[in-house]
Amino acid sequence: MGKYVVKRLLHGVVSIIVVVAIVMVMIYSWLNRDLVFSTDSSYNRQSNNTRETYKHEKWEKFGYLDYVSYQEWLNQLARDGELDEETRAEAAVLGRKPEADSELTEEYTARFREYYESQGYTVTRLDAIVSGRKLANGGQQAMFAAKDKPLTDRIWNYFTGLVSIDNIHRAEEVQGERGLTFTWYDPVYGGTKFSPAIIGNGTYHKYLLYVDDQFPFLHQNFATINLGVSYSVNNGVDVFNTMTRSQGSYVKSSITYPTGLVEDSADDLHTATYMQGSHAASALNQSRFVDDYTIVDTVKGGFSKMGYSFVIGIISVVMAYLLGLPLGLLMARHKEGVLDKLGTVYIVFIIAVPSLAYIFLFKAIGTSLFGLPGMFDMESSSKLMFILPIVSLALPSIANLMKWMRRYMIDQMNSDYVKFARSGGLSESEIFTKHIWKNAAIPIVHGIPSGVLGAMTGAIITERVYVVPGAGNLLTEAINKYDNGVIVGVALFYAILTVVSVILGDVLMATVDPRISFTTKDR
Repeated sequence: MGKYVVKRLLHGVVSIIVVVAIVMVMIYSWLNRDLVFSTDSSYNRQSNNTRETYKHEKWEKFGYLDYVSYQEWLNQLARDGELDEETRAEAAVLGRKPEADSELTEEYTARFREYYESQGYTVTRLDAIVSGRKLANGGQQAMFAAKDKPLTDRIWNYFTGLVSIDNIHRAEEVQGERGLTFTWYDPVYGGTKFSPAIIGNGTYHKYLLYVDDQFPFLHQNFATINLGVSYSVNNGVDVFNTMTRSQGSYVKSSITYPTGLVEDSADDLHTATYMQGSHAASALNQSRFVDDYTIVDTVKGGFSKMGYSFVIGIISVVMAYLLGLPLGLLMARHKEGVLDKLGTVYIVFIIAVPSLAYIFLFKAIGTSLFGLPGMFDMESSSKLMFILPIVSLALPSIANLMKWMRRYMIDQMNSDYVKFARSGGLSESEIFTKHIWKNAAIPIVHGIPSGVLGAMTGAIITERVYVVPGAGNLLTEAINKYDNGVIVGVALFYAILTVVSVILGDVLMATVDPRISFTTKDR
């Protein structure tokens, strides 16, 4: 069994890489890259040369190309000590046309062009656009170098950057000595509450390990998952954080800031991250923090996107198995009876009617006859709003389980061992419960892990109809907004869940049925 699992995991990893590679080829090679601006309001406000530079800056963020402006190159030379500030400032002034450049500017623009063209970049010089004697709107002169990223490099960089390990050399400049500190009494709670934590200085995250009262209680920031940064759906936030970050209204509590200031705030100090110069840039930060670990998330009262999807999904899965399997068994035991015919009508109805139609139908029934909420509201404390999404999501699963359970049961009823059991004097109830049920349930068991793990991905149609702030709508929203980072990240997440669920299904099926073995014996 162990060798089989390892082999399947290796095959699964290869499959995941292939799937993500195909998705990236489709996005970055087949789709028109101008589509990323279709919902970008800032792009529509740009014109002339500023629109061109804006496009290249965005294309770099979306992963299409490497982009370097002439000013950025000069700034880097200054940081490396090759230019003093006065020379850099003078060389940075581009003439409206190349012939209007100063001698110094002409020298450095030539160096810029020579260097980047030797690296395979395309260097573009945009002359000023004038209207009369004045610059036209967005007509400022500009110069930059750009080069498309090879797909192989993009795939390699994506997978090698999936997990980042924090260390004490991540921050550029820190106050005090770099290192890790362990404490039994977390300063977040004023140093009075027993709460072990590991605090870093020089790391990107201030808290690398801590304990609080939120599930799963023990949290870590040593390793961070990077599925891909969003630029449209949730600007600047990684896909993993988008799916796992809490939503809803702020939850305030008494917070003790590092300076000793105590305030009622929703800030979560355990999420503090480093930003160089942020402490000195704000009087508020100076009153609260003692260093540049000032960027914090806030505590909110609702679940995350994945949390809402999982709660609704897992309850619907449990409901489906609790109702679908017994009903399928009863249909098989009373074949051609009233219950079997009613069950068949239900199965045919669910299969024949489009899911969107019966979801709206049950929504109308639930809201009009039973007064249940038809829209999701994160600000509401009522659990009644979960009922209709759960029921709507469970209905097709119940029908599917009823259909297959009935079929497997009827197939087993015609087996030889059933005939021998009858000839041995066993009652029909004993035959069904001790023999037929166990054998018929074996193939059903294989789908349990996929049902449980699939609950994390959400249900697109159900969540849209009931306005559930879950993960199901994330992929469609990203596709509509051409958010490449989210599309690739969600595709990877789905691929991982699929591979893991298949392997767990095989293991579970082999555990239930000792006749199934994945061990290859030498002959």
